[in-house]
Amino acid sequence: MTTSPSSPTALNGARRSRELAELADGQTSVDVVVIGGGITGVGIALDAASRGLNTVLVEAQDLAFGTSRWSSKLVHGGLRYLASGNVGIAHRSAVERGILMTRTAPHLVRPLAQLVPLLPGMGRFDRALVRFGFLAGGVLRVAARTPRSVLPSARRVDAATVISLSPTVRREGLDGGYVNYDGQLIDDARLVVAVARTAAAQGAKILTRVRASDATGTSVHLTDELTGDSFTLAAKTVINATGVWAGEVDASIALRPSRGTHLVFDAETFGNPTAALTVPIPGTTNRFVFVMPEQLGRVYLGLTDEEAPGPIPDEPEPSESEIAFLLDTINTALDVQVSRADVRGAFAGLRPLIDTGSGHTADVSRDHAVLEAPNGLITVVGGKLTEYRYMAQDTLDQALRLRGISARPCRTRDLPLVGADSPAVTDGLPPSLIARYGSEARIVFELATCSRPADQVADGIDVTRAEFEFAVTHEGALNSSDIIDRRTRIGLVPEDAERVQAVAAEFVDGSTTPQHQSLPPG
Repeated sequence: MTTSPSSPTALNGARRSRELAELADGQTSVDVVVIGGGITGVGIALDAASRGLNTVLVEAQDLAFGTSRWSSKLVHGGLRYLASGNVGIAHRSAVERGILMTRTAPHLVRPLAQLVPLLPGMGRFDRALVRFGFLAGGVLRVAARTPRSVLPSARRVDAATVISLSPTVRREGLDGGYVNYDGQLIDDARLVVAVARTAAAQGAKILTRVRASDATGTSVHLTDELTGDSFTLAAKTVINATGVWAGEVDASIALRPSRGTHLVFDAETFGNPTAALTVPIPGTTNRFVFVMPEQLGRVYLGLTDEEAPGPIPDEPEPSESEIAFLLDTINTALDVQVSRADVRGAFAGLRPLIDTGSGHTADVSRDHAVLEAPNGLITVVGGKLTEYRYMAQDTLDQALRLRGISARPCRTRDLPLVGADSPAVTDGLPPSLIARYGSEARIVFELATCSRPADQVADGIDVTRAEFEFAVTHEGALNSSDIIDRRTRIGLVPEDAERVQAVAAEFVDGSTTPQHQSLPPG
């Protein structure tokens, strides 16, 4: 497989300028406009373009700028939803997980061992509940037709195995543990970019730094945030997929955002674990905190679920109470206690939950809804990252039906994303590069024109200069922040972000200083 900056899959500044000019000239007939460049928006754009519809996606910031980069990087099989009685979401999640792992994105999703240690504080009822839950997860896997070769079955393991998987686990009274397997993304933002590039290959125009306003069912006013130029674009249907910002596009939308916070540590702090240490939250039956091994030598500790009323910030910030809660909860399962001083970074995302008016946000349904405004604008809200493809299909099906638009059937169940092909040659390539780029791993170096393409961007950071260049020439990065914070995720550790800022600036014209997520003052 070969590609170049003029390839159909390549997103870059030159393509953006050309396609914006074509739309502003008014010579292009548009079928579908999608507002929002998160996972739901790019999923709808891919579905629409692959059905033969002339599709435009606009995003005011960057791809995966909002909630889609702040997830736990898990492709859930729906076990939590089964525990709360929502069989529909549970089954759909398992099916969509299987589609990602076997057909559309096997290069971006891998099996992750989830380890529940059996510690003295866990009573018989709680142990039985975990065991039953994992068995039920196996039933979901079978029902979704995901083979064991992709996701192994759950099993009981002895104490020595628990310690080998999670070396800092509390050892006193350890009675083995249960291991289950779920899907884990190499990175959520990389999934968004892969879907967007695949949509571009199908003919969609993917336009970042373009703000939408005055949206109706058949038109939207667009403003180029880089030049200030603006124009109104007509379309057969307009879809609002802006997540927690949906109410700013359609004032009739009522959401109840909740905040989920994660902490970032060096993997060495937890003994370089190879499984996600999973600890039940006291007083709950289906909520846990996780210590998850991640790329770039990090682990993430999450997850909270807190009310987040008020204006929607561009980058939500964790609260001190959430940080303390995560540390206190995980320390109940550790031999070596972790503290605030061990935290290298933190991030928080807002879930776009549908406002049901009562109950804790953890209990609010994660299902999605497709709504039509009086002016005909279609909005999709709610849902989970794992189900993005199903949500996109459902949203587009309803929009096309409401507008009487004819199109081919949905193709996305079997449409591989860029990089999903088996790499022809992987000899000599770092495993981390293959994990991030799949079959495109070799061409990241082959197409590089920068000096020292194989050099790391900074000592100890497993990202090369060629990857920074590829982010600009093929992945739509327009400034330093796009490269650091969303194409590589180096920005999750503010100190690292500062170390690579000058390198990122080499690859962008007129780069802007990135605003990195920082910890609240401690």
